[in-house]
Amino acid sequence: MTGDASLFVTPSKRNKEGYVSFGNNLRGYIIGIGDIGKASYPVIKDVYLVTELKHLLSISHLADHGYGINFVKDKCTIVDSSTGSTIFEGIREDNMYVFYLLEDANIAGRCLMAKSVESQLWHMRLGHANMDTISRLSTKKLVRGLPDISFKKDTVCSECEKNKATKSAFKSKNAVSTTRPLQLLHMDLFGPSRIASLGGKLYAFVIIDDFSRYT
Repeated sequence: MTGDASLFVTPSKRNKEGYVSFGNNLRGYIIGIGDIGKASYPVIKDVYLVTELKHLLSISHLADHGYGINFVKDKCTIVDSSTGSTIFEGIREDNMYVFYLLEDANIAGRCLMAKSVESQLWHMRLGHANMDTISRLSTKKLVRGLPDISFKKDTVCSECEKNKATKSAFKSKNAVSTTRPLQLLHMDLFGPSRIASLGGKLYAFVIIDDFSRYT
């Protein structure tokens, strides 16, 4: 049962009959029934859409649909009985077992990205070196431990893109927008300087008045 209609992959059929009783003696009315799921995890069929409810997973409902459930001290796994593959894996929080369905992805989906993740990992280990350079190092066996995999720029490295980006230059301002002195001050503090001033100072604080240009 869920109260989130956006989880349904098929439009929930309207259902104006029935309700669910909560522990505080309040009721949540069943307003629909359908299948929920995303591309990252399988479909759960015949799920009730209930008002005033977050999410509640029925073990008996899963068993009726061919899933095996295994509970241990700190986690719970749900297995497809026909294939033996793990479908969901939940963690224990206090006395409840919680499944983060929207964040979870099935195991097969994660394994498909293993090669790309490994090449990106070596890209970062080698100081964000160019992929062509890493590929030559791998081909010529110049780096001990560097795997013989394909090093291609098939993913975007956010750090590389950020460091290669350039800022647009500020255009020179010919007109003075202020009308009196001290209305606008431009300030900058820099240091420590490698060479001290005549007074032995290592920092400099520059102030420019926008109206008079006095420094």
